[in-house]
Amino acid sequence: MLLDVIKVAVQPGFVLFIEFDNGERRSFNMAAYIDQKPWVRLKSGNLFQGAFVENGTVVWPGNIDIDPETLYDYSIPLDASY
Repeated sequence: MLLDVIKVAVQPGFVLFIEFDNGERRSFNMAAYIDQKPWVRLKSGNLFQGAFVENGTVVWPGNIDIDPETLYDYSIPLDASY
């Protein structure tokens, strides 16, 4: 089942709080990805903080994105709302 991201909130340490269209809220840690292309560009300046939702996934300026399947499969559920 393909789930769309409907909300994202950037947290310290390259962490994203994500809400999916099924109502689940999850935490995704980008630290394991941040030194790889194309995400390494997000380390400079405040680019990582510019995350937003477009076409059902998280994207950043400069045509950088990440698959919603990856976001869901490698995230952990959040107990509290954000």
